[in-house]
Amino acid sequence: MICVEWLGVGDKMATLDYWKPRTRLGMLVKEGKIVSIDQIFEMNLPIKEVEIVDALLPDLKHEVINVNLVQRQTDAGEVSRFQVTVAVGNEDGYVGVGMGKAKQIREAIEKAIKDAKMNVIPVRRGCGSWECLCGEPHSIPFNVRGKSGSVELLLIPAPKGVGLVAGDVAKVVLRLAGIKDIWTRSKGETRTAHNMAKAVYNALKLTYAFKVPSEW
Repeated sequence: MICVEWLGVGDKMATLDYWKPRTRLGMLVKEGKIVSIDQIFEMNLPIKEVEIVDALLPDLKHEVINVNLVQRQTDAGEVSRFQVTVAVGNEDGYVGVGMGKAKQIREAIEKAIKDAKMNVIPVRRGCGSWECLCGEPHSIPFNVRGKSGSVELLLIPAPKGVGLVAGDVAKVVLRLAGIKDIWTRSKGETRTAHNMAKAVYNALKLTYAFKVPSEW
């Protein structure tokens, strides 16, 4: 089951007011010396505080992709916990996928959201389909391939109007990344929602792994 939730902007701002940065990067963001998350990616700096993402990407939405009840055998018997996979994105070039585990489902969702925010990446968009070549950022500029577990996924640029030709889990991640038109080809155990979401995430991550001509 997939559900959608949005974080309240007021709640975020209240949290940021009481935020005490624990890293040098957090202090620079709090002081206003870093005003864009692109600056962080350009300097290849690690993000170790979720408040940094909240401050620089306040319009992030999150969507619960999958909820599982997992059990672990201990000396005291079986211990049940919820395992949640969440995707976050601003539908404009930034996306992240995370997982959280806890005894309470709300706590598991909160952990998954935090993990997804810490894993936010930029996504290079473009029009790489020879059938379109409109130059607008509605798809991706070239083929990229992602893998997670047994799932392998190929993302192929598509012309305008095609939409997201993908499974339900892949559609969520692609939509939150701001992709509107794309073809996909997958193999492996695609019913495993977490691996499917991570495969899409890993593929989108490679859009910035290649150098492209400046006119792209």
